[in-house]
Amino acid sequence: MKRIMAIIRMQMMNQTRQALIEQGFSGFTVRKVLGRGKGQVDFRVLSAAVEGQPEAIPHLQDDGPMLVPKRLISIVVPTEKADIVVQTIIKTNRTGRPGDGKIFVQPVLEALRIRTGERNESALKE
Repeated sequence: MKRIMAIIRMQMMNQTRQALIEQGFSGFTVRKVLGRGKGQVDFRVLSAAVEGQPEAIPHLQDDGPMLVPKRLISIVVPTEKADIVVQTIIKTNRTGRPGDGKIFVQPVLEALRIRTGERNESALKE
């Protein structure tokens, strides 16, 4: 089993969710996160995008390092399906511009369904 974690642009979440569901991956977790990569970010563009909504990006108000709002998707799948998930996320999110995101793939040693006690890939089935 593999855990795929993808950090993507906020505005790409709905398209990514739909693409994953269309590929048969309807179970995943999504979190709002803040972060930044190594590249330079033009925060004037970001702040202009939320003009009139300063509460939408409170981290732009402080004196610390500027952080960009993103979405973190986490999904665990059988090893043989991991590449499908990765390619789906790439296809949906690649614009060719900085900030498209990152994908991390990790091995999962064990999965358990609390309700039934099923283990590993059986616990991943719907």
